[in-house]
Amino acid sequence: AAAGKLLVVPADGSHWLSMREVVDVLTQRGHEVVVVAPEVTRSIKPSKNFEMKMYSVSYTEEELNKEF
Repeated sequence: AAAGKLLVVPADGSHWLSMREVVDVLTQRGHEVVVVAPEVTRSIKPSKNFEMKMYSVSYTEEELNKEF
């Protein structure tokens, strides 16, 4: 199959940790991947393997950690 463009909007936590491996493999196979994530997150971090777009949220890192 030809390489394509993918938009990934993951949930934070174990969902992203599993999805991250798939995203890495897809980029290795030539796909262009853009990950959209909140600016406050516990596990979704930038990588050289994909482009990352972040959006602002109304909560702080401390509030997020308290919920977890």
